[in-house]
Amino acid sequence: MVEPVIVPRAEHTISRRDIDPDALKVLYRLQQAQHHAYLVGGGVRDLLLGRRPKDFDIGTSAHPYEVKKLFRNCWIIGRRFRLAHVKFGPKTIEVATFRKNVPDPLPGDAADASDESQVVASVPAPLSTDGIIRRDNTFGTPEEDAFRRDFTVNALFYDIATYSIIDYVGGLRDLEKRVIRSIGDPMVRFVEDPVRMLRAAVFAARLGFTIDDVVLDAIRELRPLIAKASPARLLEEYYKILRSGYAEASLRMLHDLGLLQLMTPELKHVSDGVWEALARLDAHRRRFDAPPPELTNTLLMGALLAPLGLVTRRHGSSGDARVQLGLLPIARRDLDRLAQVLTMVPRLTDPELPSRIAKGLPNRPAFGDALVWLQVFGDAPDVVDQWMALRESLPRPTSAEGEAAAAADGTGRQKRRRRGRRRGRGRGASPAKVAD
Repeated sequence: MVEPVIVPRAEHTISRRDIDPDALKVLYRLQQAQHHAYLVGGGVRDLLLGRRPKDFDIGTSAHPYEVKKLFRNCWIIGRRFRLAHVKFGPKTIEVATFRKNVPDPLPGDAADASDESQVVASVPAPLSTDGIIRRDNTFGTPEEDAFRRDFTVNALFYDIATYSIIDYVGGLRDLEKRVIRSIGDPMVRFVEDPVRMLRAAVFAARLGFTIDDVVLDAIRELRPLIAKASPARLLEEYYKILRSGYAEASLRMLHDLGLLQLMTPELKHVSDGVWEALARLDAHRRRFDAPPPELTNTLLMGALLAPLGLVTRRHGSSGDARVQLGLLPIARRDLDRLAQVLTMVPRLTDPELPSRIAKGLPNRPAFGDALVWLQVFGDAPDVVDQWMALRESLPRPTSAEGEAAAAADGTGRQKRRRRGRRRGRGRGASPAKVAD
C-alpha cells in the first residue's frame, strides 16, 4: 500500500471552470451514485500545465454496466477491456473502471468466478514468449490503476468529491521538473507494450519536456520491438500526432530516437519538403482549440505522402483494400481521395479555368478536402475566399445530384452502373411466354 500525496484545493491551480461541463456531469452523477469518480490522466496533467486538455477522461470504481445504468446516452465498447462512452452530441466522455495489471494464468489454471475482487475484464490469452502483453487487466483500485499507467505525469487523479489532486507515483514532482519518467522499470514496461516508447517521445516533444535517462537507454536498446506493435494501433498513433499541432516536433524526436525509420522506412532520410509540410499543418491546427473536423485522415496522411511522392491512383481496386507506408496500413480509399484532391488543387488555382467547369467543382466529393488543402499548403488565401464565396452562392445539390457526384471519380466522369443479366428468360423469349 503506497501512501499517496494529496494536494488540497487551496494548494493547486485546477478549477472546475476549466473542466468540460459534460465531464463534470458524469463525475457528479457517479459520485451521487456512491462511486469513486476521478478526472484522470492527461487531462489532469494539462490542466496543471495551464493547457487546454484534448480529452477529459474519467476513472471510476463503477463497473461498465453500472455506468450504463446511470446514463441513457452511454455505449459500452471494447473487447479486451470494457469502456463506457458517454455521448453528448459529437463529444465523447470516456469512462474506464479502475484496473490493475495481473500475471497471465498458467495453462490449466482457472479463475474463481465467485471472487468478485478478481472480475476479469476480458477473455485471457497466453502471454507471448517475447513478453508483450496479449491480454488485458482486471478491475482494481485507484492505486493499482495509477501503477498500471505508462508515465508518472499521466497518472495523476483529480477527485471531484474533495477537489484535491491524488498522486501515487511522483507525477507532481516530475511535472515540476518537466521530465518524462516511466512508472516501473522501462525495460519491462516497453517489452509489455512497445508503443510506450513512441508515446514517451511524443509527450516530450508536445510538452517540451526532457526524457529520463533510464527511459532513453531503454528505448535505444528495445526500439526494434516497435515492429511487433499492432500496425492498426501504430496508424492510430500517427494520426494523433498529425492532428496534435506538434507533428513536426514529434516526428523529429521519433527520428532522433531511431523509432521513426523502423516504423516508416520511407522517412529514414526526411526531406525538407516533409518538414515544411508538417510545419504548415501544425500552424493551421494551432489556430483551433480542438482538432477541426475538416482535418480528415486523408489530409493528415497527405502531409507525409505528398512530399514523399507516394500518392498514386489505383482504379478498379476495392475501397476496403489497404496499402502500406512502412508498417502503417493506410486505407486505399484515403489514398484515392488524396489523389483526387491533388488533381483538383491546380484547377482551383488556375486563373484561366472556364466558368462552366468552375461552377461544377464545388459539387465534387473531394472539393471540401481540396479547399482545406489549399488553406493549409496553398499560400493563396484570396483564392480560398473566392471559392468559399462561390460555394455559398451556388444552390445546394438535390439528393439525386449528390448521389451522382458521389459516384464520380477524380476526373468528374460519372461511373456507369453495370446492368446485370435478367435471369429466367431465354434469348428471344417474349414476356408472355415466360409468364406462361
